[in-house]
Amino acid sequence: MVDHPEPLTVPKVPITAAPPEIGAATSGHSGHRNLPRVTIAALGVVYGDIGTSPLYTLKECFNPVHGIGISRESVLGLLSLVLWSLIFVVTVKYVLFVMRADNRGEGGVLALMVLAERALGRRSPLILGAGLFGAALFFGDGIITPAISVLSAVEGLNVATPIFDPYVVPIAIAVLIGLFAFQRRGTSRVGTWFGPVMVVWFLVLGVLGAIQIARDPSVLAALDPRYGIAFFAANGFAGFAALGAVVLAITGGEALYADMGHFGRSPVRLAWLAFVLPALVLNYMGQSALVLANPDAAVNPFFHLAPEWLLLPLVGLATLATVIASQAVISGTFSLTRQAIQLGFSPRMEIRHTSDRQIGQIYIPDANERMLIGVIALVLFFGSSSGLANAYGIAVTGTMVATTVLACIVARGRWRWSMPLCALVFGGFLAVDLAFLGANALKIHTGGWIPLLFAALLCFLMLTWWRGREALEQKSRKASLPLTVWLDRLREKEPTRVPGTAVYLTSRGDMVPSALLHNLKHNKVLHERVIVLTVETMGVPRVRRGERVTIDELRADVLRMRVRYGFMQTPNVPRALAAAAVYGLTFDPMQTSYFLGRETLIPSIQPPLSGWQERIFILLQKNAASATEFFCIPTDRVVELGAQVPI
Repeated sequence: MVDHPEPLTVPKVPITAAPPEIGAATSGHSGHRNLPRVTIAALGVVYGDIGTSPLYTLKECFNPVHGIGISRESVLGLLSLVLWSLIFVVTVKYVLFVMRADNRGEGGVLALMVLAERALGRRSPLILGAGLFGAALFFGDGIITPAISVLSAVEGLNVATPIFDPYVVPIAIAVLIGLFAFQRRGTSRVGTWFGPVMVVWFLVLGVLGAIQIARDPSVLAALDPRYGIAFFAANGFAGFAALGAVVLAITGGEALYADMGHFGRSPVRLAWLAFVLPALVLNYMGQSALVLANPDAAVNPFFHLAPEWLLLPLVGLATLATVIASQAVISGTFSLTRQAIQLGFSPRMEIRHTSDRQIGQIYIPDANERMLIGVIALVLFFGSSSGLANAYGIAVTGTMVATTVLACIVARGRWRWSMPLCALVFGGFLAVDLAFLGANALKIHTGGWIPLLFAALLCFLMLTWWRGREALEQKSRKASLPLTVWLDRLREKEPTRVPGTAVYLTSRGDMVPSALLHNLKHNKVLHERVIVLTVETMGVPRVRRGERVTIDELRADVLRMRVRYGFMQTPNVPRALAAAAVYGLTFDPMQTSYFLGRETLIPSIQPPLSGWQERIFILLQKNAASATEFFCIPTDRVVELGAQVPI
């Protein structure tokens, strides 16, 4: 978050009344009348990931690599672990507790990081590390989820006939390329179909599971947690290692929290408790009943649930469901990328809005292209959903640990919970999270190293960018001239004035923008009206338009304007200038010029960053999107004045 500049002792533009509300951003919360509709929509966005977990969870639990034979005790034990993971981690931890830690309605690990910093009252290395590493692991999850979900669905063709085996990977890659190519058009056109499709999907899950349960109702006994405890007692270390597969059942739990801002707590909770959880429980029980009756079905118990005539339609429905699940994760990754940019942890990227009516419908071309390359590389490298399962769990459990730590800080600092209560509640959550993380750590050598390496690299890049920008800010502050001093000099010697309005963008509203000084130095002129404009990112998801613009009148022809946005919003400077009309200020677009300082970074003798970090930061700076694009400024009204800056 950008530090607020110290206020100057200058009179403000007189305002006789509060500015009217121009159109506040909404967070997607709905009233009771819209609850059914929003709940169905939440099914399509929030629960796609966890809703497709039955495709591969029990298949991996029964994988012979764990060394656990298929017996009644082992099947019921694994089933009990899956069911109680859904109950304790997803229902109790996320639905009942973590979703309370919202940043003005928004969730997600970066939003939680900002909330934890606010609760603590300062920036902490623990909070920063947990937030950034959790976000980096979420990005890894965003690459792995489309790969494993689509692959597991297409692999259902092998159950029908082995003739499809050579074509599974090519078909999966074709589906994924189509999915990522579609991103530029946005999800708003087909978003209304996501919910109904997932309603059908969850109904099919429940019905297929219920049919098998009717044939062997004894699997209902797995609701007794003692079966899970007995499983650990009987299998020892092998039982602990099996948790690395059990965790696949809760891989979409983080989406409950991350997507909360789109729908609000009530629809997300209602969809889970009334629809998703019962369907998942029925399906996992049905798969277990099938394996008890036919151990050979453990190779792919989900697709063996279906009768032969339903198999191919089920493969088609499963593929569609995994595409929807992947779409939700990709959209969440775009949102997290925008948060990282706005909070100063990522270089600027081009952000396109794909819907005029829905908040959060954005497309980031650079992120989309890199994700597609990563997904295809994973599919080609692993070649099967079983191989990808080894890489999947570590990313999910790492994010879960980060969320638990940050939520505990919020509970202590914001909710004023006592230390014993925090230790009791979040200590229990953390113990379960660490158990899952430890079990998945055993798979690091078989693929788990990939998301860890990716997260470490991404976390390093985010910290490098943040530290580099902080260093540049300090250098700029030392080399800049205070506005008060410049105004005094301006009174002593007025430069030649030219018609029009000049808008100078700067990150420090109390200092003279470097572009203004360069313009005076080289062109020796000043426009009739000068606007010193600062764009600030606040520690809240969204800032209402009526509260966005603040204007200080430094003198009759020099104004300072501050424009505030939330970390879930995309800045638009021309629109902010138009909004200033409520204060009586009007801007003629054809008479307004935007002056930007363009920094060319060069190595310094004693850099604040290490040599290789410095080179990486300079490379990131060169590849960042221009301020013109990022702030939506018309290209034909921009004047860039460059300067070499030693970092």
